[in-house]
Amino acid sequence: MAILVWRVLLAGGLVCGVGLLPWLTRTDPAHTVLKARSAEREPTPEVLADIRRQLGIDGGPLHVLTGWLGGLLRGDAGQSWISGADVLPGVLRALGASLLLMAVALLVAVLVAGTICARTLRLGARRRLGGRRGGGSGSAVLAALPEFLVASVLATVVGVQLGWLPALGWYGPQWTVLPALALGLPAGAVLGRLLDDLLPGAFGEPWALAAAARGLTGRSIARQAVRRCVPALLPNLGLFVVGLTGGAVAVEQVFDIPGLGRTTLQAALAQDLPVLQAGTLALVLLAALATGTTRVAARLLTGPALRDGALSSLHRPAPPAGGLLPLLYGALLLAVVGTGLARDPLALDTGRRLRAPSLDHPFGTDALGRDLLARVGHGALDTLLLAAAISAAALLAGVLLGLVPRVSAPLVDTVNAVPPVLVALLVTAVAGSGAATPALAVGAVAWAPLAAHTASLLRQERATLHITATQGLGAGRVHLLRYELLPAVVPPVLRHALLRLPGVALALASLGFLGLGAQPPSPEWGLLLAENQPYAERAPWAVLAPAAVLALLGALAVSAAGGLRRPSRRRAAPTVDGVGKDTGAERRSMAAAEVGTGRSTVT
Repeated sequence: MAILVWRVLLAGGLVCGVGLLPWLTRTDPAHTVLKARSAEREPTPEVLADIRRQLGIDGGPLHVLTGWLGGLLRGDAGQSWISGADVLPGVLRALGASLLLMAVALLVAVLVAGTICARTLRLGARRRLGGRRGGGSGSAVLAALPEFLVASVLATVVGVQLGWLPALGWYGPQWTVLPALALGLPAGAVLGRLLDDLLPGAFGEPWALAAAARGLTGRSIARQAVRRCVPALLPNLGLFVVGLTGGAVAVEQVFDIPGLGRTTLQAALAQDLPVLQAGTLALVLLAALATGTTRVAARLLTGPALRDGALSSLHRPAPPAGGLLPLLYGALLLAVVGTGLARDPLALDTGRRLRAPSLDHPFGTDALGRDLLARVGHGALDTLLLAAAISAAALLAGVLLGLVPRVSAPLVDTVNAVPPVLVALLVTAVAGSGAATPALAVGAVAWAPLAAHTASLLRQERATLHITATQGLGAGRVHLLRYELLPAVVPPVLRHALLRLPGVALALASLGFLGLGAQPPSPEWGLLLAENQPYAERAPWAVLAPAAVLALLGALAVSAAGGLRRPSRRRAAPTVDGVGKDTGAERRSMAAAEVGTGRSTVT
């Protein structure tokens, strides 16, 4: 009951905060509505007063909020301040378009994730994971590609130049393919990397040995391994569902899709309060539905083992994955940034506009003749350092809040229901526009996936047999948290944070692409992509240069994450006061317990 009240309070606070947006911006809503209705009309005091009376906002924000909530209870979301049309039918149409796009994009994401995990599944089914080398550079590059850039390339090449599929509009199933690919490819790469990180632990559990001894086929064992790992990923899958619905603003802009994210953004910019509130409420309800569904699905897939504490840990001690790839990627990234820093990013040469890469300009020049290598190098200071700082803060907040899931779960659902673009508008309204606005907006939502991942792993780790055995030997909560739970949970969450580091940079870039981030002449990477995107067909290097460096960042993050493993050490058997030594009896009891888990897990 307390959690339900907490959820209702958070949702109500969000809707009320959105409802106060016109007044938080310290601008006159009547003036903004007049400009949206008729830009040529003079904003005289009489005209503005008449608009206030028409909109019913002359009584102040509290009067507007209570009136809107009262109408909502009667099934009336009000009328648009701009068009005068009923809000509810329009929001439902936009929601339907976004849900269809989300469903197709989610299918693409699942297929991409399956492709990324195919090698691990094949080797695990054959019991050959011992010689498996860490990889994932290709998936890292895919995860680091900006959605709006993928959308622009697909629309230009596949839609316009080749003419295979429609590039603009929303008129039928064919129009869903390109935007679904733009959304599903990066999302599938992230999900695939998370699943691939869990699969070796599942194949190493005793049930897999028992299944092979009983003669089960490798395909059946692989299917059971996926089933064993999916519950830990379902919370993040629920976040993807909401993110692909309301957070696809840039893709909807590129393909001219009348989706909910784009509708909400346009309403926020025009201060069309009834549409903005209805769209936000729809996203909040969708987040609650997605969270409830994934939670039920996780319990069904895990079965009684979660309740009975009969699981075994998926995150066992393992040596770090070595290799030279992180050093190679890091050296290459430093070389690019260092070379760019030695050049002038603001020097104009209009006689060398949109020049192809050469010895003088290795990355080419932009539409004003500025050196792209210089702008990419100087933009790294704004993008990479800021993304790293946001990721570190998000990791800390995510782990701490994930340890208290009763508090964080409703907060995660509410935060995830707000697209980063809308958060940026709210931050701008409260703190004003500036260089810190994108960082505050992205940081406000970046911790949510990590908190959901922490809570999910913690829930399963607490249900493992070795935790039950350690508690039976007298370990207290502090000992369990410090020596058992955190060493098992933090490394995969840290790898997840590294995997999302390019995503944080992409979120900053997306805000820049939509005009809510850095402003010219800043060389921030999102602004570079936005400035050069209109010239992508004529001068593709202008957008490929910053995109390639983002992809290099993704490859570096994933390869570095492979070296973050739970260290191998002898488990300490606690005494009554929490201190003890390793005993053969404990090892034998835990081994027997894990064999029991194997017998109960195989189906």
